[in-house]
Amino acid sequence: MTNMKWNMGNLKRVRGQMLLFLACLVFVPSVAAQSSAQATASKNDSDSLHQFNSSVRALVRRVTPSVVQVLVTGYGPVETNRNSTSLVLGRQDSIGSGVIVDPDGYIVTNAHVVRGANRVQVIIPTASNDESPDQSLISGRGRTVDARVLGADTQIDLALLKVEATGLRALPLSDYSKLRQGDIVFAFGSPDGLQDSVTMGVVSSPERQPDPDSPMVFVQSDAPTNPGNSGGPLVNIDGELVGINTFILTEGGGNEGLGFAIPSATVAFAYPQFRKYGHVHRGETGIAVQAITPGLAAGLKLSADWGVVISDVVPGSPADTAGLKVQDIITTIDGRTVDNLPSLGTRLFMRSGGERIKLRVLRGSQKLDFEVPVVELPHDVDRLAAMIDPAKGQVTKLGIVAVEIQPEVAANLSGLRIASGLIVAAKAADSNLNIPLATGDVIHALNGAPVETMEALRSALDHLSPGSPIVLQIERDGKLMFISFKLDSQ
Repeated sequence: MTNMKWNMGNLKRVRGQMLLFLACLVFVPSVAAQSSAQATASKNDSDSLHQFNSSVRALVRRVTPSVVQVLVTGYGPVETNRNSTSLVLGRQDSIGSGVIVDPDGYIVTNAHVVRGANRVQVIIPTASNDESPDQSLISGRGRTVDARVLGADTQIDLALLKVEATGLRALPLSDYSKLRQGDIVFAFGSPDGLQDSVTMGVVSSPERQPDPDSPMVFVQSDAPTNPGNSGGPLVNIDGELVGINTFILTEGGGNEGLGFAIPSATVAFAYPQFRKYGHVHRGETGIAVQAITPGLAAGLKLSADWGVVISDVVPGSPADTAGLKVQDIITTIDGRTVDNLPSLGTRLFMRSGGERIKLRVLRGSQKLDFEVPVVELPHDVDRLAAMIDPAKGQVTKLGIVAVEIQPEVAANLSGLRIASGLIVAAKAADSNLNIPLATGDVIHALNGAPVETMEALRSALDHLSPGSPIVLQIERDGKLMFISFKLDSQ
């Protein structure tokens, strides 16, 4: 009996050990399989990160040769003894960024970067001959060359520079209509003078309107930007220009993830006009619009409490002739839905003369379609074309064609501070002088002496020897400023 109990106990223990052994046979392969799966997943994740890293590297290598550093020298007020009441002007240096948009030396930047510039230079990256992915594409600081300001527009904050160079690597413009919230973007430039910098972020909004009273819209992103990034490119994953970095919203003075760039559509609109005219010709339809608020909708008994309403139609304008009326609600433009002012901005106001805009509006309960032609508004400088006499107006030593400001000329110039002097009507086509004068500048004085006639200006220049310092007091965009340079031997 004792032996039987002993044998039965042994049998139970043996059976338990065998079950445990069999369980181990099942469990161990399962653990091994799970570990193998985790290792595979980890390797795949690692491969994906390496692929992403390689893609970003390749993108940066492709874009960086198109990004330049802009060096600006000008004159402005400087701090003096706080007990002094005198205004002291001194030399001021600033740094911005720019992007090459044409291989023949055309560079886009912000107008505010070159505002008041006496001299503009750009540092063009020097491409390395080593195409190894482990080597940087940029060799040293690059080459520094002088640049001319071909045109600038403060309203859209864009300027076009020209350098005497060819074979540069230009950045293509993206299709702005395809930009979406959440798209990955990269900001290139020289923040705080740190050349060849790049940051990454996403598009927070493709159509942001920071100023509700302005039709200008911007690309908002959280790609870190700081002072010095202005004028540099915001680029998509295809290496295309999405926008020109322009400003940030910040309370502390540095990046807080609120960066704004001028859309590529605005660049595409302004760039060819800068090249052709030196300024922007704006199209006009004759309508003014504003956002619909619940209060506006209730008071005017509009059929919608959101969207965009026409607030003004200029009598005799193309919009008036087409039949549009005040209180019409714009629902589509060129087939695209209009939900708010930003969605209308560039499509309505960045248009050239000769184009036609298709609008669908809601008038009460009626849906009506209109086709509105765009007419080109004459620019102040264009109004002077009939008054230009190249033979009489050419100032060879400055490389310009100028017009004396007589009463009939002053009548064609809006916002003129001083109704005398000489206005730069054009740059001489055969001149290679790098003098920081722009079309539309008004010359008031040379080296402190007022000049009001062509004879006075030419006489003052003739009395100076080659290499003499020259300071011109000019009026630009309604502001008085000084520009200085040395007289060329030409």
